[in-house]
Amino acid sequence: MKEMSFGGEKMTLRRYPWLKYADDLHVEQLQAYEEGYDTQGLEAEIAAIQALEASEPEREERAGQLLDRTAQLPRRSGYAYREPSDLEGIQLERPDLRFPVMKAPTGRQLYDKLYGAWLGRSAGCLLGQPVEGWKRERLHGFLKETGNYPLQSYMSSDVPEALIGKYEIINEGQVYGSSFINWINNVRHMVEDDDMNYTIIGLSILEKYGFDFTPDDVADSWLMNLPILRTCTAERVAYKNLVNGIEPPRSASCRNVYREWIGAQIRADFFGYANPGHPEKAAEMAWRDASISHVKNGIYGEMWVAAMLAAAAVTDDIERIVQAGLAEIPKQSRLAEDIRTVLSWRREGIGWEETIERIHLQYDEHKSHHWCHTNPNAMIVAMGLLYGDTDLQKSIGLAVTAAFDTDCNGATVGSIVGMILGAQALPEKWIAPLNDKIVSGVDGFGLVKISELAERTATIVSANPYVQI
Repeated sequence: MKEMSFGGEKMTLRRYPWLKYADDLHVEQLQAYEEGYDTQGLEAEIAAIQALEASEPEREERAGQLLDRTAQLPRRSGYAYREPSDLEGIQLERPDLRFPVMKAPTGRQLYDKLYGAWLGRSAGCLLGQPVEGWKRERLHGFLKETGNYPLQSYMSSDVPEALIGKYEIINEGQVYGSSFINWINNVRHMVEDDDMNYTIIGLSILEKYGFDFTPDDVADSWLMNLPILRTCTAERVAYKNLVNGIEPPRSASCRNVYREWIGAQIRADFFGYANPGHPEKAAEMAWRDASISHVKNGIYGEMWVAAMLAAAAVTDDIERIVQAGLAEIPKQSRLAEDIRTVLSWRREGIGWEETIERIHLQYDEHKSHHWCHTNPNAMIVAMGLLYGDTDLQKSIGLAVTAAFDTDCNGATVGSIVGMILGAQALPEKWIAPLNDKIVSGVDGFGLVKISELAERTATIVSANPYVQI
């Protein structure tokens, strides 16, 4: 072991891959540049660090020191975006027009919408999970050769031998608690996924800490209920920071090259579920959650989705729902600009295939920083909603067909459409394979009925003092 300086504090470096920084320094270079910092000279320094042997302690020590310095880099002149991470700063930078607070549905209608959101999220996640990480060429080829383009059904590994070899189809492989890749022929209920774990932990946070929970409460809930190996990228770095005594909001930024990646956006849903008709409160709760692991556009993605879900409980106007989310994030942010771009393409009559092509031209799926960044995936979510015609199959199908982070985007789109339609209106072909059950890696849940999660959510909504009943 080696004691290192850790952003001004001391930590002990153990020989675990999630405590290492050097391999992803190129992500920091891109991230810092996109945030408007002057990154001249970083490329040569990164190359020198990465040229060191992986076993050499100096490699990680120098990498950590570089990350500490990039946080202090000067801004480039002419940077056009205004992107605060604190709640007050974010709210000051929002558009002037707010989505009005509206009365929430009640009784059976409320339960049906919440159940629909849980089911839709599960279906979209399950659709995208077996092809997560596939690039567009491989995914589209597989879909077309199996007669499933555009997507009309869950994907199966039960395909001709020639396709198994051509597209490298496998069944065995560790995915959270499962030892199988979750093709539809391998599942008997909704499987564990980080997208669903975070929705469940949102429920746990509200049940334990109430409506005025803090970022510290979120941090405590993770440490108590979510093993570190069930977290990824920004969440794993934040988890490590928390364990080492680095508290929110610094836990989000300290040596976290993934600070604008999609992790917070996939944690948004429960805060939208809990605040039907009140997008502003949903977004504010989402900020409390996001701020422990993300900054700037990483935070905005979670606020945008939470606000959309709160709006989706009271309107079926998709563009209005997307705008309700935009109303809660800085209008001069990169995320707002990207989502407005998708809205403009739709208004111009650009088709969904061309829209997907344009997203891929703007962001390179072969760069890990782009593949997992909030912004391109939010563009795909907006595309799936705007072109999906409030149809679950079409909406989640488009979100997954676009590639990038397939299970995350399918889950978010399915959640919003499920909220709009309600459980009773969802097609049986997408819901039946779930068998009303989900496996969770969150402590205290295990194998639980999805309908029970919806009931517990409805109980929370009914007690929410911020919601109009």
